[in-house]
Amino acid sequence: MASSSNDRFRITGGCRLQGEVTVTGAKNSVLKLMAASLLAVGTTTIRNVPDIADVDIMADLLTRLGCTVKHNGSVVTIDVPAAPMHRADYDLVRKMRASINVLGPLVARVGKAEVALPGGDAIGSRGLDFHIKGLEALGAKAHIEHGYVIAEAPNGLTGAPVELDFPSVGATENIMTAAVLAKGVTTIDNAAREPDIVDLGDFLISMGAKIEGLGTPLITITGVEVLHPTDHTTITDRIITGTWAFAAAMTRGDITIHGARPEHLELPLEKLASAGAIITSTADGIRVKMDVRPQAIDVATLPYPGFPTDLLPMVIALNAIADGHSLVTENVFESRFMFVNELSRLGAQVSVDGHHASITGVEELSGAPVEAHDIRAGAGLILAALVAEGETTVDQAFHVDRGYPNFAEQLQSLGAQVTRE
Repeated sequence: MASSSNDRFRITGGCRLQGEVTVTGAKNSVLKLMAASLLAVGTTTIRNVPDIADVDIMADLLTRLGCTVKHNGSVVTIDVPAAPMHRADYDLVRKMRASINVLGPLVARVGKAEVALPGGDAIGSRGLDFHIKGLEALGAKAHIEHGYVIAEAPNGLTGAPVELDFPSVGATENIMTAAVLAKGVTTIDNAAREPDIVDLGDFLISMGAKIEGLGTPLITITGVEVLHPTDHTTITDRIITGTWAFAAAMTRGDITIHGARPEHLELPLEKLASAGAIITSTADGIRVKMDVRPQAIDVATLPYPGFPTDLLPMVIALNAIADGHSLVTENVFESRFMFVNELSRLGAQVSVDGHHASITGVEELSGAPVEAHDIRAGAGLILAALVAEGETTVDQAFHVDRGYPNFAEQLQSLGAQVTRE
């Protein structure tokens, strides 16, 4: 990915973060909603859209598929034609893994999809086998050829029971968006339960889909003949909320987070409370306050409602300056620990053994140049830099922009010494 000229965060540590932030729409939800808009001819409106590059990449992809996309502030409108194209090329897909989410809608609507295999985030080999098996269960023929996933269902799809070996979010989404227009009933067993799935399901229901069991491991979809466009407001981003909550705890700060949905973050907030944070509900979110050095916390990531893998770097960063020893286990994505090598450059005492990271907290980290390898690693390094003595630079900042709109400005508003260059 081409780096922009403003591609580094420069941070001087030692500030206590204090003030208020507002959390925007969830990246992981909005991109899936945009892809699912393909299911209905006409104009669909999506609100509370975050100001991130991936939204523009998805807009480009939909434009190439024949849609007319308008992006105005936090509102996106997508006008979907009667006969969309069916090929998503590598030059766009490689920039954004969520491109794979056009697979289900295209097979359902036009009986054919060709989607380049995604690149994007450095998080191991998240296989597309689950997606392919799911679509095959509904009667599609799917295979990988010349770097593309090619799926065809010239006679339409037929509802069927699908059982996932792992509650994959992407596969649950693609099977769900394919099944809404299939003939008959589809069940997804061991379905993902993430809030993003519920948001996508609510979006589809507002288009006229028949779906039951959202947020549970068994989703039942009764196919309908046709869906109509809708107007939908995206849920707020629980990972951004979690990042601010960890930032408050690490810097012994006091942050009020507007738009936070604590019910989407029960386990992380429980863990922060055990680290010593004082968490209270507010009218439209939460307040996280910390007066002492955090106590070390043991965490193992699991699919929702377990501890989110996307907050793993924040946990390791907190534990790096916490009182005590901790063990953090990654059960979801295999490349998450690349982050640890960078954190060690700031003086963190972390040793990795397979899926486990063992951390001994130190009083203070020390500033150094580091590099972000993905969105969440970048955010974790910035939080670590806030509690490091002296100056830290975090390179490849564009990764962070993909998940955290206006992150530097928001940090500045909380009192951090951060610049973008």
